[in-house]
Amino acid sequence: MMKRSIIVLIVSCLSLTAVAQKVYDVKKYGAKGDGKTNDAVAIQKAIDACSKTGGTVLIPAPFTFLTGPFNVKSGIDLHVEAGAKLLASPDEKLYTKSAFRTNPGEGTIWIGGENIENFSISGTGQIDGNGISFMGEELADSYVLKPFVGLDPRPHVLTIIGGKNIRIRDIHIGNSAYWTVHLVGCNDVVISGITLLNSLKVRNSDGIDLDHSKNVRISDCYIESGDDCICLKNRREFEEFGACENITVTNCTMTSSSCAIKIGSENMDAIRQVVFNNCIIKNSNRGVGIQNRDEGTVSDVIFSNMIIESRLTTDTWWGKAEPIYVTGYRRAKGNHKDANWRFPKGATEGKVGKISNILFSNIQCSSENGVYVSAESKDKIDNIVFDNVNVFIDKTTNNPGGVYDRRPSELEGFVKGSTSGFYFDAAENIKMQNCSVKWGKNKPDYFAYAVESNNVDSLLINNLEGQSAFPEKLEAVKKQ
Repeated sequence: MMKRSIIVLIVSCLSLTAVAQKVYDVKKYGAKGDGKTNDAVAIQKAIDACSKTGGTVLIPAPFTFLTGPFNVKSGIDLHVEAGAKLLASPDEKLYTKSAFRTNPGEGTIWIGGENIENFSISGTGQIDGNGISFMGEELADSYVLKPFVGLDPRPHVLTIIGGKNIRIRDIHIGNSAYWTVHLVGCNDVVISGITLLNSLKVRNSDGIDLDHSKNVRISDCYIESGDDCICLKNRREFEEFGACENITVTNCTMTSSSCAIKIGSENMDAIRQVVFNNCIIKNSNRGVGIQNRDEGTVSDVIFSNMIIESRLTTDTWWGKAEPIYVTGYRRAKGNHKDANWRFPKGATEGKVGKISNILFSNIQCSSENGVYVSAESKDKIDNIVFDNVNVFIDKTTNNPGGVYDRRPSELEGFVKGSTSGFYFDAAENIKMQNCSVKWGKNKPDYFAYAVESNNVDSLLINNLEGQSAFPEKLEAVKKQ
């Protein structure tokens, strides 16, 4: 009798849970799911109804829901079933809301949400930005960007501004025409187990952008993107949200035509207390980049237990195969489409903030270029540690090397120079311990030193293994 009572009680509890968790199937609100009809109105109705009680908005299989822009709301789980797809409409006229407020030149919002709490995306279905539909002609290394006047209609896939308790799990999301997941001023975020695949030829197709966001955990993700896979930044359009801080990224695999992991370049506040651990970067143009171009600071960052594989590509993409890249330069003034949005209000030129307390530990690099640390003056970079960072350099592509990429810098963008295992130019307090440099069989004449240092105050090297590329002509370490 006792056992039967317990079973009845458990069944009753499960039934109550099922009743409490209401499911709002978008098809019941008029969505066709035929891949042709714009289902945005029906999906919005389901979201609006669900937000009043809380529950799940169901995107059911095996249907494709073509849709223009819609907004997610607090208290809902947007669940995309395996075999189901949300597909962005290719009709550019539907996209009218700028992704950057009154700055219209950098894309629009497809799936948006503002000041929302307790929101999640789940399921193993697909959220497809239909990015190629917004591109021009396909070239060998990229797609042509279509001209526009005023508003760039290319939609970002997901933009959440001022969100709290945001969870994104297991979903397949990508094929974006612009940034894929853009979290602005969000607090308490978990992104786990997602597959994010963008075309490696679509410019500006970032994977995950954390913008003025705090207390974010990203783990177990697989990301391919034309532009940065994971990027931390502080955009000027959202300055009221403050610093980007307390970020952890673990167990991710990434490939990028630009920079797989980037901090900057937009940074008008502070980026601090950040850890990247147990990540693999494959076949990327640049591996890890701290690219400070504005007055904000970058401090207290750890990169550890990583494998980085990078290679040279064309000038379309920022980077010259630097596996690790730390630079601080004022932003170029240039006649850029959004130049007025890059500098403080009323200013026509900017400043660059300090980069300090950065640790690279247990990192294996294989590339056509070496580690690059450089700034406009040595006081802009301080206390950089390389501990057990091993660099293997070999010429593996037909793209020209012997150059470093400092874009978007007010000074020269491309800088010709020798390719050394570690190249330091203007910094304070750099420490190397237990590092190594090895060279492959293909060694052009611009391959040079294991360590090359210019204008660095306090460079300490302990237990360096390796020689120059041509030990019969060049010493292992060159200091100036």
